[in-house]
Order: sequence, then structure tokens, then C-alpha cells
Amino acid sequence: MTETELRRRDLDADPLRQFERWFTEAREAVQYPEAVALATASAGGAPSLRMVLLKEAGARGLVFFTHYDSRKGREVEANPRAALLFHWAPLGRQVRVEGRVERVAAAESDAYFASRPRGARVGALASRQSEPLASRQELEARIEEIEAELAGAAPARPESWGGYRVVPSAWEFWQHRDNRLHDRFAYRPAAGGGWAIERLAP
Repeated sequence: MTETELRRRDLDADPLRQFERWFTEAREAVQYPEAVALATASAGGAPSLRMVLLKEAGARGLVFFTHYDSRKGREVEANPRAALLFHWAPLGRQVRVEGRVERVAAAESDAYFASRPRGARVGALASRQSEPLASRQELEARIEEIEAELAGAAPARPESWGGYRVVPSAWEFWQHRDNRLHDRFAYRPAAGGGWAIERLAP
């Protein structure tokens, strides 16, 4: 891993634009730059963590899709806050995002679901994500049942599946440096609007 300096003057005033810049560079260096760790917590505060795929990053927030009745979906509904962590090891970079979570509009979920490969759409209908499963054969039998029911028709998005948007209230950009003396910069909302940027100790 090559040491690269991250200076305050290198940063964009807008964290989304800074993220987009780094994400573009990650596309050239990382096989799945959109893979991101998603941390949620139950209503009682017990944390859980898993990998999801970023599907959209824009002014309204960062979007991923899942089953609403999965563990992460249940936790988001009970405690609508989350944290994301992108780790792009070849570049020695991490990006952290924290914020509230909201469902995307049904029309947005419909549009993304329709863009997925047929097998993934059928799988979303078949899987009761996070629930106990007796065997792989049980899942495969459920897929065969659904295909028979569809009789070649396009699978419609189930109401229990759709998108969530993390609306950022804080960002952090982390650049690897030797001797664990990394460069870290945090963005937080400024009192007068926009974002305040401060360097953090490594």
C-alpha cells in the first residue's frame, strides 16, 4: 500500500462531491467499490453489521435495497439510524457515513426491482431473508413453485422488498499513512448551512 497524503486543501467543500471523486477513483482500483458495510441497531441498542451494495449516491442520500422484514429492515424500522463504511484497501482509503434512514418511494423500488436479472427477482420472492431455513432444498423448491406460478410472467416487486436511503448527518474521509498516523477529516453540518470540516487525530 503506497502512502498518500490527504490535505485539507485537497478536500471538496461538499462531502458528496468528495465521495463521488473518491468513488470514481475506486472504480479503477477495486473490484466492487459499491460494497459497503451497513451498521444498524435494534430498538434496545444492540448493534449488527453486514455488507450491502450501494445503488445510488446523490443529494438526497445513499441508497441500498433489501427485504423490509429482514433483520436489518426490522432494525431500521425500530431505530431509523445507520452507519456505512466503505473500505477501498488498494487505495488505502475509507469513507464513513452516519445518518437517519428512510424508505425510498415505492416507484423507485419498483424501477430498480424491474432492472434486476430475473433470477434475482424470483429469489427475492422466494427468500424470507434472515428467517431459519431447514435446507437448501427447501429454498430451491420454493423457487420452482414461484416459477410455476409465474408461468413465464415477469415477477412483480413484493411489498416486503425495497429501498432505504441513508441521509447523511456526518461524513469522514480516511487516508492511510505510515506508522498508523492516518489522515482523517470529518464533515459535520455547519451552523450557518453547508459543512464544517475538521481534521481528526489518527
